[in-house]
Amino acid sequence: MNYQFLHELLDSVSAYEASKLDPIQETNLQGYVDWLTKKDQYWEEPSWQGKELGRSAESVICTLLIHMGRYAKSYSKAAIEGSDFSTQDEFIFLINLKAHGSMTKMELIKLNKQEKPGGIQTINRLIQMGWVNQVASKEDKRAKLLHLTQKGEEALAAQMDNIRVATKIVSGNLSDLEKQHLIHLLSKLDLFHEKIYDMHLSSQELLDIGTEKISIK
Repeated sequence: MNYQFLHELLDSVSAYEASKLDPIQETNLQGYVDWLTKKDQYWEEPSWQGKELGRSAESVICTLLIHMGRYAKSYSKAAIEGSDFSTQDEFIFLINLKAHGSMTKMELIKLNKQEKPGGIQTINRLIQMGWVNQVASKEDKRAKLLHLTQKGEEALAAQMDNIRVATKIVSGNLSDLEKQHLIHLLSKLDLFHEKIYDMHLSSQELLDIGTEKISIK
């Protein structure tokens, strides 16, 4: 049995279920076939600079992700211009506390995929601003939980309109269908890398384990 084909088929069906192309469309075989037909209407094999010279798809993907990170950072910076926020990580930390509730410093840093020194620096700044405070955990008195304060909620609310605008701009001119496909692909990539990232490997181990993971997919 071709298990690779089954994995690809399941990924495709998962993308179909997540796409919600038509709210009244039933989730069945015919709906899936219709979705594939619509999906293929806009698909063309992409070209890129250096392709004819052997530049790999992996190289292009890496470069484009780096570019997107820089673009997103510039819009985030514009969204907090003139406010008391100094970095995008500060409002991302507040958003995570608002969305997920109280947590420890390391839980918040891990959620944001940030290095410990930079994360601690961001948290200290939030505490200094009075946007976050620390309270002993009821379950474990040795642990301290970070709480979003009323002042923090107000600071976040004051910038949310700009933050939402920046978020929409980052999605650019993608159609709703393209956004759904991008979410599916990026989620798949994020899950792959998160497992490796959470191992806290050395530089050489990181490359070795990463190579091993892609060779057995």
